[in-house]
Amino acid sequence: MNKNLLFIFVSFFLLFSQSSLFASEQNHPEEEKEFNASEYVLGHIEDSHDFHIITVKGHHISVPLPIILYSKHSGFHIFMSSRLTHGHPYKNFELATEGTNKGKIEEHTGHEVSLPLDLSITKNVFTMFLSAALLLWLFISLASSYKKTGISEPKGKQGFLEPLILFVRDDIAIVTIGKEKYEKFMPYLLTAFFFIWINNLIGLIPFFPFGANVTGNIAVTLVLATFTFVITQLNANKTYWKHIFVMPGVPVWLYPVMIPVEIIGLFSKPFALMIRLFANISAGHIIVLTLISLIFIFKTILVAPASIIFVLFMDVIELLVAALQAYVFTLLSSLFIGLAVQEEGH
Repeated sequence: MNKNLLFIFVSFFLLFSQSSLFASEQNHPEEEKEFNASEYVLGHIEDSHDFHIITVKGHHISVPLPIILYSKHSGFHIFMSSRLTHGHPYKNFELATEGTNKGKIEEHTGHEVSLPLDLSITKNVFTMFLSAALLLWLFISLASSYKKTGISEPKGKQGFLEPLILFVRDDIAIVTIGKEKYEKFMPYLLTAFFFIWINNLIGLIPFFPFGANVTGNIAVTLVLATFTFVITQLNANKTYWKHIFVMPGVPVWLYPVMIPVEIIGLFSKPFALMIRLFANISAGHIIVLTLISLIFIFKTILVAPASIIFVLFMDVIELLVAALQAYVFTLLSSLFIGLAVQEEGH
């Protein structure tokens, strides 16, 4: 099949899959109510305890996920999320549908309402396990191929992955860290690049077991940025700390001003990493879902052609953004590490 035709087919398949999700979530005509775009958009990009599949006549069909709770009153509890569907309580637990705890599991003991420690396998956690398994399979099979064939012309997975690995090594790690020290940090940089990229792509596929907004979750981007921060500080040399606390060429009387600024800079770098990835991925999902929801807001098929064209365009842009954000995060992480390990005079 011609590659262009295949690309168009896949794009329209993704588009209409997304549209069908919205259409399926409209109530039965007998129970019709005003369409709330913000509620549905935010519902799709937020984490949840199940994978929503479709809504038929007001009934939600979903794939339940394991709920693991620790209560200070009764210890550990493990059950499937289907126990809490439709607002039904299970034991003393209930999924809050409104208020400050909306979307969280509450424990009701007498007149007291508390939040148990939630260790559940949510949609985002499940997707991270899925992407980790995919990465392990890809790279273990790649290593096995090299053991069997040695250094030869790359084929199959080798032909796809080897150029990306060399790109991260030659155009990111060596350029920003240097030939003498880059190897130590390659495992982290490769893991960050492929983890972010694969999860970005998974988030664009709007059906089970995909569609989770992992890299658009600020908790996930916080952990990734924290890894970069910790690795940077643990490997920083004397020159790095000297430029923070004893800045060369700076008058001593400016130290009380410059030192706090430098210390704030230590934390602003990972903070920028966290916000940049979270904001770009979330914004892409929100724009696509909002464009689709225009069909249901105006309640006319006349809006559909324009909505479809814009959504198709945004889907193509999001494919580029998925790779670009993985590249930017890896590049900036490598740059911060490089600044921390550089020697005097570089």
